[in-house]
Amino acid sequence: MTQRVIDTDIVLIDIIDFSRLGMEEQLEIISYLSLTYKKMIQKMVKISGIPMEKMLQGIIPTGDGFYCILHPSLKGFGPILGLSFIHFSDLIAKEYPYFRGIRVAVHTGKVHRFEDILGHENFVGDGLNECARYIEIKNLIISTVIISDRAYEVLQEFLLLHGDFHALLEKCEFRHSSLHTFQDKHKVTRNGYLIWMRKGGIIPPPKPDWMIPSKKR
Repeated sequence: MTQRVIDTDIVLIDIIDFSRLGMEEQLEIISYLSLTYKKMIQKMVKISGIPMEKMLQGIIPTGDGFYCILHPSLKGFGPILGLSFIHFSDLIAKEYPYFRGIRVAVHTGKVHRFEDILGHENFVGDGLNECARYIEIKNLIISTVIISDRAYEVLQEFLLLHGDFHALLEKCEFRHSSLHTFQDKHKVTRNGYLIWMRKGGIIPPPKPDWMIPSKKR
């Protein structure tokens, strides 16, 4: 574990009642979600003009969903990506009557990159475990994203840095709840916020600085 720790946004997607589906339905919905979310992300990076690896460091399957590890340069964008996933899942639900949607949690934390037993790149760290605790919150309202208090702070920093995203979220009628405090299954107290957009949409990440034309003096 000599590699430098990565401090970034972690987005966890969890398919609601996945274990209650039949095996064929599980295969069908996880295959369709993987394919359509891949196309969504590819479209987002194309619009932003960045390579995939500059948006996502990696994706970790969980069986009934997956983690997205964002590139550290996009720290603060995780909650917005989570809202995009929610919007897209609402469209998918119209295609599959048995698909009840997804739960999304976002946390800003630390992970390590390592090579797994098959030689594939993978990730481990407290950030993943802490993000998973937020999915456990009871009465998580559908079409909302639960974000940790740390992720909320980093989101505010991101919006101060990117005023155009602040304006865009206002246009989409972005809302957040008051602070939620709950205990996870390990009896650890967690703090977080529910966020949502009244006018949903898919929002690509910001373009890198080198692509933004300088203002003429």
